[in-house]
This record gives sequence, C-alpha cells and structure tokens, in this order.
Amino acid sequence: MSSIQTVHAEDAPPALGPYSSAVIANGQIFTSGQIGMNQNCELVGEDVRSQTRQVFKNLQAVLRSANSDLNRVIKTTVFLQDMNDFAAMNEVYAEMFGDHRPARSAFQVARLPKDARVEIELVALPNA
Repeated sequence: MSSIQTVHAEDAPPALGPYSSAVIANGQIFTSGQIGMNQNCELVGEDVRSQTRQVFKNLQAVLRSANSDLNRVIKTTVFLQDMNDFAAMNEVYAEMFGDHRPARSAFQVARLPKDARVEIELVALPNA
C-alpha cells in the first residue's frame, strides 16, 4: 500500500475544517476544493470572476507546495452557486490554463462555504 502525504500550503488560506489543502497518493495530487477566499478567510469580491481568480491563486499555491503547477492538472471539478455564472467563470478558467485542457466537470450546487460563488478542486501530477 502506498503512503499518503498531506500538503499544507503557506500561501493559501487555512482549511475551514478538519481536512488538508491536498493529499498526495499513488503519484497523484488531490486538492481540496478552494473558494475565492484570501488568507484572512475573507471572500475576494462578490462577482464570480474575482472569486475565480482568487480560487486559482489558492490552487497554484497548493500545487507549488506539492511540487506541481497548473500544467500538470489532469482533472478539475467546478462547483457553481449559479450556473448562469458559467461563462464568466469559464473565461477566467481558460485564461489560467492557456492551451492546457484538463478533463472537467461542472455542477450547480445549492450552497458553498461562506456563500462563495465558485469552488474548484483538482487532480494533478507532481513535476518530474
């Protein structure tokens, strides 16, 4: 059985509960969902674009702590408070990933922590 390593990102907000920023298992990095919250646990902006930018800032910090980056992402899951925000979130998402196109699922959910507009989790590979 392979070991499980927990990841704590100094440059990302702290977990809001009993979980890790990410875990590394079987050569893959699994991040916890990130919302558009800064290190003071405050949402950044009220619109989905601002929050999505902060989500990616947080995810990049988590990936750095796990020796990875957005180019090594293989799967994302996007949770939206309102599916009408999909196009705006998608613009920022496309900006952040550039030509890289990981697999993705997107869902509208009833509610997110801190009443955030968007939450994103991902699976990535460590840098070689």
